[in-house]
Amino acid sequence: MFLPLHDNTPLTVIRFQFVTGALILANIAVFLWMQYGNLGMTQLAFATSLGLVPGEIGNLSFREISLASIPEPLTLITYTFIHGGWMHLLANMAFLWVFADNVEDAFGHFGFLVLYFVCGIVAASAHVIANPDSTAPLVGASGAVSGVLGAYLVLYPKARVWVLLFMKIPLRISAGWALAAWIGFQFLSLYLDESKGEVIVAWWAHIGGFAAGFLVAALFRNTLGARAA
Repeated sequence: MFLPLHDNTPLTVIRFQFVTGALILANIAVFLWMQYGNLGMTQLAFATSLGLVPGEIGNLSFREISLASIPEPLTLITYTFIHGGWMHLLANMAFLWVFADNVEDAFGHFGFLVLYFVCGIVAASAHVIANPDSTAPLVGASGAVSGVLGAYLVLYPKARVWVLLFMKIPLRISAGWALAAWIGFQFLSLYLDESKGEVIVAWWAHIGGFAAGFLVAALFRNTLGARAA
C-alpha cells in the first residue's frame, strides 16, 4: 500500500534509538546468515525450524536446542527475525526505522523492547488461533512492527509522515490517516483473501500485533504523557 520514508517527530528523551537500531541489525544479520551462512539446510527448513508453525506450537515438549530444532515456545520470539526475501526484510525494516524511534522515545529503551516482543507474541497467537492446524511457518517481524504502528497511532496521531504511496507517489500525510488506512487495508485484504479461499499473508498476525500495540499505548498513555507529544 505505501512505504514510509520519514516522519517529522523529533526525539525528546532518548539521544538515539539504540534498541530500534539493534533490532534492525539483528534482523539483517539473521537474514544474511540464512542466505550466505552455508548452514547445510534449505531456507524452508531454516524457516520451519525457527519460524512459528501453528500446528506444532501446542506441543510444549522441550527438545535439545540445535540449529534444526528448538523448543516450540521459543519460536514465538525467533520467528520475528526470519524473513522470506529481501523485499520482505526491507519493507519491515523501513516501517520499523521510521516509526519505532519515537515509540522507543516514549516507552524508554527497555519498555520499548518489552512492547516489541509482547506485540510479536500476541501477533503470533492471533495467527495460531486463526490457523490452528497450519503447517506453514509464520516468519517475519511484521507482527511486532504492527504493534509499533499501533502504539505510534495512539501517541503521535498528528505527526506528519512522508510515504511512498503505491511505491510510486511521494506524499506527506498525517500519521493518523496513514496508519488508520494501513490497518484498514489489513482488514480489507483479509476479507478479500478469505472470500477467495486462499490466505497467503498472515493478516491476522498484523491485526493482532497492531491491536496489542494500540491497547498497551492507550493503557499507559497518561504515564507516557511526559514523553509522548
